[in-house]
Amino acid sequence: MIPEPDTPAVASARALGLDVTVTRHGRVNSLAEAAEARGVQPRDIVKTMVVRRGTDDFLFVLVPGDVEISWPKLRGLLGVSRLSMPDAGTALAVTGYERGTITPFGARTPWPVIADTSIAGRTVSIGGGAHGVAMTVDADAMLAALQATVADVV
Repeated sequence: MIPEPDTPAVASARALGLDVTVTRHGRVNSLAEAAEARGVQPRDIVKTMVVRRGTDDFLFVLVPGDVEISWPKLRGLLGVSRLSMPDAGTALAVTGYERGTITPFGARTPWPVIADTSIAGRTVSIGGGAHGVAMTVDADAMLAALQATVADVV
């Protein structure tokens, strides 16, 4: 059996020197299904959110799968009074990934990355740039490779 080729996200993570384990599974419809398919707990899945700071100014926010962004904390960290999430078409245009597959690895533009403090010090599973593809990686190595700002944003 010939393995499927890597996605651009997997290739990007490996090019950054990360030791990733790729998991391939069918489409999932919930966090619980994704965690089961990847063999991890829901909190070990890292969601990548695209956030608009201004016109043509975006960033990636990484949070554990079982929590939500605290918009007041994120606005305070960034020193802005307004943030928004782009629609699906805009997210695809600025990242190269459709919703449900977005990851900072291999994105069309290397937008800044902010990661919640609870991600550090663990092994996590992050999207691999295609439906049903995930990467398990050491969170500290990932955050360093992405030059992420680590802060309390949940």
